[in-house]
This record gives sequence, structure tokens and C-alpha cells, in this order.
Amino acid sequence: MEINPFVYFFSLFAVFTASFIPFFVISFLIIIHELGHFLTAKLMGVEVDKIYLYPFGGISKFHMPLNISIFKEFLILMMGPIFQNIAALILCFLLPKDREIILIYHFGILIFNLLPIYPLDGGKLLNLIFSLHFSFQKSFYFVIMISYFVLFFLFLLYSSNLNFNFLFFFFFLLYKIIVENRKRKLLYEKFLLERYLFPKYYKKSELIQGKEDFYRGRRHLIKIQGKYYLEEEFLKKMFQKS
Repeated sequence: MEINPFVYFFSLFAVFTASFIPFFVISFLIIIHELGHFLTAKLMGVEVDKIYLYPFGGISKFHMPLNISIFKEFLILMMGPIFQNIAALILCFLLPKDREIILIYHFGILIFNLLPIYPLDGGKLLNLIFSLHFSFQKSFYFVIMISYFVLFFLFLLYSSNLNFNFLFFFFFLLYKIIVENRKRKLLYEKFLLERYLFPKYYKKSELIQGKEDFYRGRRHLIKIQGKYYLEEEFLKKMFQKS
């Protein structure tokens, strides 16, 4: 686990301001939440890196293939909130006097994390849902646009009551969305390269018009200028050219 230096600053601040219990509750819930993702990924055979802990959140880093099955990614994604719910119940049992504050922070973290903003769990979940119906490119584009919309809607909603915490989260998420959007083309190239290097059999098939229209979890027949190409043949030509 890698701990951001600001965590130590906030822990000292919590001690000196007699707010250690809230800090402990938030940190415990976040760590268990990320462990849910981390351990499930490991059980699924996904190469895992480490958990990065920040003052008000955490990130589990995996080397997860972009062509991993949607169901497997869904399980990895959902085990974070499930582990967090279990952690909240344990805390309520161990600290019955602090039950109210535990539940407030628990549901606050849960609701925030499930907002449809990428790369929060809610944004990733939305991307998986879109991937069932749209191509990889379109799914990711839709999620990024929705992320911008939801983030700025929240800014307008709370514009009359802005505070440091809200502004911190707003600019942090805005930065993350911009970074993810910039990586969009590179991510798609990696997605196609994976399919070329590690071909898999998919039950569902899709007729598409070019390299921009590949789906997750489907094999493709590509139609270009009246000619049809199998996916393996098309990707071979594409990457051998480059």
C-alpha cells in the first residue's frame, strides 16, 4: 500500500482537532473498499499492483486487460462497495456509540463513489453497461461526456454553498476526467493490439464498418468498400502495416 503524504498531514490535523474518530472511520472504510477490488482482481487472475491511499479516497491499481470479460470486471468493480458495506457493519458493532457518524460517512462515501463520473466506480459501471450495447469507442466517449455533465451540474447545484472539500473534489475529478479523455485514442489502440496479440473466442458477433467500431466481448466481421474481412485478418494487416 502506498500512502500519499497528505494522509499523514490530515491524520495529525484530526488528532489535534479532536476529530480522530471521523478520520479513522473514513480511512478504514476506504481501505476495506479498495481491498474488495484488490482481492477480487487477484482471485480473478488479474495482475495487481498496489493500493494508493489518498486523504479522502483510494485507488487500486491493476494491470487489467482491456478485453477482460464484462462480467469479471463487473465483479471486481462491485466488490468494493460490498466490502465497504461489511466494513460499516463491523464498525457499527465495535463502536455502537458512533453508529450514526459511521453510517453518515459510509453512505456519503458510497454515494459519492457511485456517481456516474469516470474514473469513479459509478463511471466505470456506466461504461460497462454502455459496452453491452455500444462499441468500445462510443461507450467510453459517452461516459466521458456524462462525467463532464454530472460534475458541472453538481458545481451549479452547490455553487451557493462552496467549501474547500467540494472544490478539492471538483478539481480533482475534473483533472482525472481530462486525463482519461486524453488517453482515449491510446487506450483504444491498446484494446485493438490486445485482440491481435491474444485472440479469444467470443460467442456474440458483430458486423462493423471499420477499425473504429470494435466492441468488447464480440468477434467482428469488418465490411470495407463492399469487401468483408475476418477480424484476425483485418487486425493482422493493420498492425503489420504499422
